[in-house]
Amino acid sequence: MQQWWSLVTATQPVPGAEQQALIGLVALGLVVLAWPWTRMLSTIVHEGGHATVAMLVGRRLEGIRLHSDTSGLTVSRGRASGPGMVATLLAGYPAPALFGLLTAWVLSKGYAVGLLWGCLALLLVMLLQIRNLVGAGVMLVLLAGMGAATYYLEPVHQSWVAHLLTWVLLMSGPRVTMELGLRPGATSDPGQLRRLTGVPTAVWTGLFAFVSWATALAGFGVLVPQLATVWQGS
Repeated sequence: MQQWWSLVTATQPVPGAEQQALIGLVALGLVVLAWPWTRMLSTIVHEGGHATVAMLVGRRLEGIRLHSDTSGLTVSRGRASGPGMVATLLAGYPAPALFGLLTAWVLSKGYAVGLLWGCLALLLVMLLQIRNLVGAGVMLVLLAGMGAATYYLEPVHQSWVAHLLTWVLLMSGPRVTMELGLRPGATSDPGQLRRLTGVPTAVWTGLFAFVSWATALAGFGVLVPQLATVWQGS
């Protein structure tokens, strides 16, 4: 146990700007060319955001479903309206980029291995809330891949995997909100927020897009500090 804890809390060298650029390009390729797969990752974090906030505001979490079309559904029990329901609906679309920013900060401190183990623990907790076979299959595949990375790869390679995961999350957040802007249905999060608050769907969609883009840019600046220096200089 002591050896495991020493491994989890150990720090690894942070990749340099050139390595980060290469990892970022690979992540961009995944988001553009393998979107159904990377979108499912974004959906998992999206539904995790709904579930986390639902529990924080006192709602009872009934379960999470992940569908083969990469959509998802989080069901919680409580008041059908009010601040708690609004907060729960607000938590989904910003979650991938916000979680990406958090992981970027952790990686900037060198805790890549600890981050992978933390993500593995979160996936295990989330698996307990999955309520359909497709969702369970997706989670088990992701858990197997994450577990193999944490067990078999050397720390430097684990760092690359953790950074790739972070880049994908930061990039997928804005792309999902762009898709939402093209198809803001009545049952979408902005559509439900319009029904609860009276604020137009376009306002909520714009808010989600702004938060996702701003958070993604902040995350890029954390991963590659040279970018932040350029932005500040301009």
